[in-house]
Amino acid sequence: MILNGLGNVQPYQQTMVRPQIDGQLIEVAFREGAEIKAGEVLARIDPRSFQATVNQAVAKKAQDEAQLANARVDVKRYQELVDRNFISRQQLDTTQAQVAQLEAAVKGDAATIESARVMLDYTVIRAPINGRAGIRLIDVGNIVHPGDANGIVNLTQLRPIAVLFSLPEEQVPSVLNAQKSGSLVVTVLSRDNQQTLGQGRLELVDNQIDQTTAMVKLKAIFDNKDGILWPGQFVNAQLEVGVAKDAVTVPVSALQRGQQGQFIWVVKPEGTVETRSVVLGQVNSSIAVVTSGVMADEKVVVSGQYRLQPGLKVTETVQGADAPK
Repeated sequence: MILNGLGNVQPYQQTMVRPQIDGQLIEVAFREGAEIKAGEVLARIDPRSFQATVNQAVAKKAQDEAQLANARVDVKRYQELVDRNFISRQQLDTTQAQVAQLEAAVKGDAATIESARVMLDYTVIRAPINGRAGIRLIDVGNIVHPGDANGIVNLTQLRPIAVLFSLPEEQVPSVLNAQKSGSLVVTVLSRDNQQTLGQGRLELVDNQIDQTTAMVKLKAIFDNKDGILWPGQFVNAQLEVGVAKDAVTVPVSALQRGQQGQFIWVVKPEGTVETRSVVLGQVNSSIAVVTSGVMADEKVVVSGQYRLQPGLKVTETVQGADAPK
């Protein structure tokens, strides 16, 4: 059994690359439309002021370490003098406190250096994900800020890629039951159903039904190795949830709708026609499963129904010929 839904192609991952510091953009290292790998350099911000901050922090740490080393020597010296009663205990305690203070200062200096190096690293802007680069949103020479609305470039992951589609709420139990048997196959076709665009697997069924539409969203993942699926593209999704064995099917063109619901024109053995109300199962773009109303060996009218009346005799014609007479 195949369930049909209208789908929309969406990136598996998508991110707007933005600077994390203020500064002047001195290089744009990517090509628009290129395939980018995670970690690849995309742009550079002028690093000089940030490098200077690192150097200052390193120098401050060296200064504090020198003072700490001198204070530790004093503590050792004062300890010996206190033991011999040449100086007071208070002087030793003061020097020990100074050592503790300088030890804390050295640790703070190390943290300041690490913070400054992080800011320096931010001057090199790298790709956070694999993806395809979009249009460059800023040029070299501009001052960039973390709060800029446009960022630098939009990265879109196309391999793999996702398709979101919706199904009526009454079909949710069929999908959930089918998932118990393993991964479900999803096929996507072009809007006119003339081209198969790819096959993937069902990733998830959304955790709630939209109460305004009585529809539930589903997400499928496709390898998209040939790159034929594109973000924003509308497709028809077909989800296979099982095989209906020995099912009776009729062409969709045979279905008619009346005041009592769906019906079809059935050709009786003597060649006359009559209407039959039918109960339908799964219906796709070309075939409908009939659960009751017609037998497997009966013939149905697939065109020209508007000219029919009960008891009218018809003759079978080849495809493309005139409608029943």
